[in-house]
Amino acid sequence: MNWFEQVWSRVVPEQGIALSGAPVLVVLAMALVAVALDPLWRVVRLGVTLVHELGHAGVGMLSGRRFTGFVLRGDMSGHAVTVGPARGFGRVATTWAGYPAPAVVGALVVWLAVRGWSAPVLTGILAVLVTAALRVRSWLTAIVVGVTLVGAGALWWSGSPQLQAQVVVAVGIVLLVGAWRHLGAVLAAHDPALSDPGVLARLTRVPRVVWNTTFVVVLTAASWLAGATVLDASGVLG
Repeated sequence: MNWFEQVWSRVVPEQGIALSGAPVLVVLAMALVAVALDPLWRVVRLGVTLVHELGHAGVGMLSGRRFTGFVLRGDMSGHAVTVGPARGFGRVATTWAGYPAPAVVGALVVWLAVRGWSAPVLTGILAVLVTAALRVRSWLTAIVVGVTLVGAGALWWSGSPQLQAQVVVAVGIVLLVGAWRHLGAVLAAHDPALSDPGVLARLTRVPRVVWNTTFVVVLTAASWLAGATVLDASGVLG
């Protein structure tokens, strides 16, 4: 097998469902433990923040803005910089995208992984991480992106379809539950004016509670999709 065939074999999806039965429940339990235990959460939350900031960046670029860089901080916060008009739809959409991004990405990768699409998912993740690596603006950000890139690359190249599916589902659940934890933190913030909902309120004069409600609606829909997918794949629903 030449190098092209080796690479291509790691891009195309597996036929059929790659993950089902009891392994789904084991992966689900492990992911929930990682989010529930504070020592573990302090580590994995950086991944949730990474997706949050890349959500800002991705929607910003789709809205015609220019993504110039981003940073992650150890206190779970981060900042993505996009250049464009100070007001208008693009700025609003870019600001709004952060909190829904981990939940939407998490639900989508769970749905794809149990259907044998873990390899294409990992390929897409690697492409995004390589692009993001060119725009890191702090040492912590570089470390998080670098470690994630190495881990995803090793799984993509050497992992079996079953292992790939298990890890991708676990990551998806972590992102989804982590999105709820992040949203809970912003809802309880002592200075909400500095949060994304506060910025949205200033940009649009629509109250923060409306924007928070939209986040809850999106996270609920993503949770329903991921939950139904996991239950169906595990056989709990018969």
